[in-house]
Amino acid sequence: MTTNQKQHKKRSAFTAIAEIIATKQPDLKKKLKMADMSDNPVEFLEKVVSSAIFMSIGLIILTYLLLLDPLSYNLKVDIGMFILMVIAPLVVIPFVLFSYLMLLPEAAKIKRQKEMDYEIVFAGRHIVIALKSGMPLFDTFVGTSKGYGAVSKEFARIVDKVILGVPTTQAIRETVQYNPSKYFTRMLIQIANSLSSGADIGDSLENVLDQISKEQMISLKEYSQKLTPIVMFYMVFGIIVPSLGIVLATVVFSAISGGNFGFSSGILVIAFVMIALVQFLFLGFIESSRPKYLI
Repeated sequence: MTTNQKQHKKRSAFTAIAEIIATKQPDLKKKLKMADMSDNPVEFLEKVVSSAIFMSIGLIILTYLLLLDPLSYNLKVDIGMFILMVIAPLVVIPFVLFSYLMLLPEAAKIKRQKEMDYEIVFAGRHIVIALKSGMPLFDTFVGTSKGYGAVSKEFARIVDKVILGVPTTQAIRETVQYNPSKYFTRMLIQIANSLSSGADIGDSLENVLDQISKEQMISLKEYSQKLTPIVMFYMVFGIIVPSLGIVLATVVFSAISGGNFGFSSGILVIAFVMIALVQFLFLGFIESSRPKYLI
């Protein structure tokens, strides 16, 4: 990017808003590094603000179209409810979208952590076998920098730092500083400590890997025990309560109003969207809470 392009970008309205928000998000820089996102805080916030604004405009227009009948009715009989129905989408939708987009670094961090935890044991055993066969530590890092997914990417960074003249211990500590995987951090810190103390790296690393394997097995067993109540809550709040709740509400309100009350198509569409969102959140929670390890 040229200097003129950078200056033009700094003069944009979204960047100005992003700089204001960035001052209130002091930990955002660390979150972006933990998520391995290349944007700086201002660049990320600029994308979030612009996306939230454009998406909000579309969703607000769609909401007003779905609420057209209730808006027309309340304009005649209840001006207070009409004002509330007009203002609520303008406030709620941008806030929800902005809050959701701000969770992207955390989601990327969790994804990166799971990708690393998946391969960490096999990558560590590769290093142990190579070290016990007499291979130098740097060569084992070079060998592990391929074939182990996200773990290999981290070892490739260490290799690049060492090639540039950074001491191995320092390269390891710089790499794990913003790494979200506790298993990877533990393994690399053990290697760095063994290098500093002169202890046998292979033996100490093997003990750490055995402990990591046991912890991963325990995590898998805990997930299997939590799965049954999670599925039960999904069946109740994602299927039974929404479907029976709409039917029950229709019957009750019709009985109270003498048959004059009914749900409009707009309200039913909103209810459908809410039910779909609840089911999506439940399924997403089940999927995200499932540990994925290659043991």
